[in-house]
Parts: sequence; C-alpha cells; structure tokens
Amino acid sequence: MGTVIPLTDASRRPVNMPVVTIGIIIANFVVFALELAGGDAFVLRWSAIPAHISAGKDVITLFTAMFLHGGWSHIIGNMVFFWAFGPEIEDAMGPIKYLAFYLIGGLIAMGAQVAIDPSSTVPNLGASGAIAAVMGAFVVTYPRDQIKSILVIFVFVRITMIPAVLLIGVWFLTQLINVGSVATAQTGGVAYVAHVAGIIYGMATARLFEGREREV
Repeated sequence: MGTVIPLTDASRRPVNMPVVTIGIIIANFVVFALELAGGDAFVLRWSAIPAHISAGKDVITLFTAMFLHGGWSHIIGNMVFFWAFGPEIEDAMGPIKYLAFYLIGGLIAMGAQVAIDPSSTVPNLGASGAIAAVMGAFVVTYPRDQIKSILVIFVFVRITMIPAVLLIGVWFLTQLINVGSVATAQTGGVAYVAHVAGIIYGMATARLFEGREREV
C-alpha cells in the first residue's frame, strides 16, 4: 500500500507572503476548535446536508461546510495539500482574486454534491473541494514544477520530487474512479464528486483569475 504526501513546490517560491493561504488555514483550525468544543450538534448545524438544501433550508451551509472537518487526520491532510499548492497560486492570482477563486471553488464543489444526490441526509463537510480547485489551477499554471513529496510504500518512506502534472493527474484519476463513493469521517462524509467538480472548476477558470505578470 502506498501514498504520496505533497510538501512544497521545489521549483519556485512565492514572491509575496501567502497571507490569504495562511489566513484560510488559521480559519480552518479555529473552526475545528469550535467543532471540538461544540461536538456533533455544532457539526450537524453547519455541515451541508443535501436534503435540507434541496428543500430551501440552510443554504448558508454550502459556505460554512467548507471550513468543517471530520477529525484530526481530515483537517491535517487537507491543510498539508493546501499548503503545498496554495502559496504559488495566490502569488499568480493576487490575494483578492485568489480568495474569491477559493471560495467559489468550495461553493461549486459543495453544490455539485447536493446536485448529485439531493435527497441525501449525509452531512458533507471539508475544504477538499476548494483545495481541489487550487490543485486544478496549479496543474494548469505550473504543470512542470517539481513537487517535493513524501512517498510511502508499505514500510518504505522517502523524499522525492514528482512533476505537478503527474501528481495531480494521478490524484484526479483516483477521484474519477471513486465518484459516487463517500470517504467517511467521524461525523459525516466528503464525496469524491466534490473533488472532481473542484478540480475541473480550477482547471477551467485558473487563467481568468491570474494576474497579467505571472511568473512562468
């Protein structure tokens, strides 16, 4: 059994401090602290439940759900991926456009899950869809960049460089294969269709959000 954990872009460093990326990471951990304090009631109140949204209720949860996570492994995994790809895309887009891009990506991802199963009562939560959008933008913007990653194969662990287009491409294919499945967390699930919707949105719109003087 193997896995790849991206760490950082080894080919470039952001020119500017990634204040929006850092702010989003902090916001996710603050909300996670509120989850730990509020328990299941807090999670159920603010996660996106398709059946409720389809009935015209709790529409705000399409937004709030992207800041919720199902456990420590869920939030840490998401934030590690986000930190690996976010700073460079923030640099390419600028902070304001990048924030808009991220939030729209999260909304589209959550909306896609509602659309695919509008009668579901399974709570959907997590930043994965918005982060998938960032990854989609990255593979369009910097496909040849080398991503410093931890490669784990059974008990063997090594640091290696993987081209962004390969790493993100394989990740995307696994999401396509698993569309319709739900990765369960402690209090709900995140559907693979949200990941697919997020990355497609990111790939389709990245150029629209980028600044004119993008570093190549």
